[in-house]
Amino acid sequence: MGSDVLPYVYRITKYDPADRDEHGSYIGATEAISDHGPVEDAYLQAMAAFAAGAGIDQLAIREPQAPGFVHFGLEPAVSGHGLTGIFPPDLTGYHDGAKVPVAIGLELVRAMLRDEGAWCRLEVEGTFAVHVGWDQYVYVGTSTPPDRAVARTRALGLFPERIDASPYDYDATFDEEEGGQRPADDDFWAQLRLSVSMGSAAILEECYISNASRWHRLASDTVDAVRARLTPRAQLIVWPDLSPDVDTVLAGLPDEGLVEFVWEDENGQITSTVADETQFAELAEQIDGARGATVLSLDTDQRHPLFAAVLPDSDGVLRARWRTEPTPSDRQWAILKTLRRGQICAGTVIEIASFGVTFVDIGGFTAMINIPELSWRYIDHPSDVVTVGQETTVQILGVDMARQQVQLSLKSLQVDPMEELVQQIGQIIAGPVTKLVPFGAFVRVEDRDDGFEGLVHISELAERRVERPEDVVQVGDTLTVKILVVDPTLRRILLSHTQTLAADSGGADPR
Repeated sequence: MGSDVLPYVYRITKYDPADRDEHGSYIGATEAISDHGPVEDAYLQAMAAFAAGAGIDQLAIREPQAPGFVHFGLEPAVSGHGLTGIFPPDLTGYHDGAKVPVAIGLELVRAMLRDEGAWCRLEVEGTFAVHVGWDQYVYVGTSTPPDRAVARTRALGLFPERIDASPYDYDATFDEEEGGQRPADDDFWAQLRLSVSMGSAAILEECYISNASRWHRLASDTVDAVRARLTPRAQLIVWPDLSPDVDTVLAGLPDEGLVEFVWEDENGQITSTVADETQFAELAEQIDGARGATVLSLDTDQRHPLFAAVLPDSDGVLRARWRTEPTPSDRQWAILKTLRRGQICAGTVIEIASFGVTFVDIGGFTAMINIPELSWRYIDHPSDVVTVGQETTVQILGVDMARQQVQLSLKSLQVDPMEELVQQIGQIIAGPVTKLVPFGAFVRVEDRDDGFEGLVHISELAERRVERPEDVVQVGDTLTVKILVVDPTLRRILLSHTQTLAADSGGADPR
């Protein structure tokens, strides 16, 4: 249904509205016989009449649920969930967005009316919807007046009441929550591959039915194969590896309360189950010989996956209504997706690492400035330019979604002082010798302690051939030089002393 509320919505019930008190509660007689006969058939015929009136022949399953934890693969399907005979034992075809014929949709309505555990919305976006509520209240919505279906419902002995909206309507504000839902797009898979290669991620949990999961072991060479097996619109949760010390995991089970226990058997099959202290002994026997295991809290605040996402449709649009609990990594992703190369941000310096990288908080995300991006001039340490707590303005050089890193620059927002030196090419100046190297001498060409230095090649030090620069100058000497080349891109300045010897000595800048 999306964000559009259907204009014609009816609540259909077997209960006569005349038998309600002033608060709307039913006070009439209740039948002592099962509703699995004529009453149930009446509901299904009414639903079929509404579907026929809307001109639909298929329904989309939305937000499917199953009771308890359904086992997959080698494990038999859990009996009694109401889906037996409708879908295969592994529930293939029962997932968000799956389309089924109206006849199958009616069987799903039957299962929901019987309250056997399975539940889902049945919808055609913008056209039709069936929602089964508690105690056999059914809500039907259509985009066109369903007069004939309403009359047919009354004739079947049921009571259709016109209402504004189904209480099970999809809440459009869901998609507007801060940060949005993370899609399992190319950036997600790049981050997953990187995490697997680094050894931090090893298990992928695939949820496509509420209360049911399939578990996949990840390796660098199996990620693509796992991805190809996933169910459309599945919720994906990435976990670190299971502990190989199964005995220690069992010993750490709580004295009481429910937990989710995940283990990998000797055949590599990963399974999960929910158990409490009354079942732990049986569980220990069941997992005998397991390769690895872990215990997960049922409290979302105490579950710590690495990151999570939801599979978009083949066109890249995220239509699943899963809402994953955001991990710290997902919160970082929500910020990262708003950042772009070249963007200018305000930030606060929060740390200067011992290895020289400066960390800056830019709106809740910690980005980094490498030493070369702090200043156009040479510096010994970031503290020469910034201090912890300093507020600054930076420019984004790059955003790496996979590594969740942002590279910043402080100097890109400043004028390169070497550009000014370009205007001095050909001029003769005097400056101190700062360093001698086998191939020449460096001379400071600006009158400041952190001024740029240029190279006087040994061939440009004297008119005669010399073997070592020390034969001509020493560190600290003042040398008159001519500026030959200033290359801001290569950060290179070339100088000549020999070309000043024939010049008028009065032309030199005596700095």
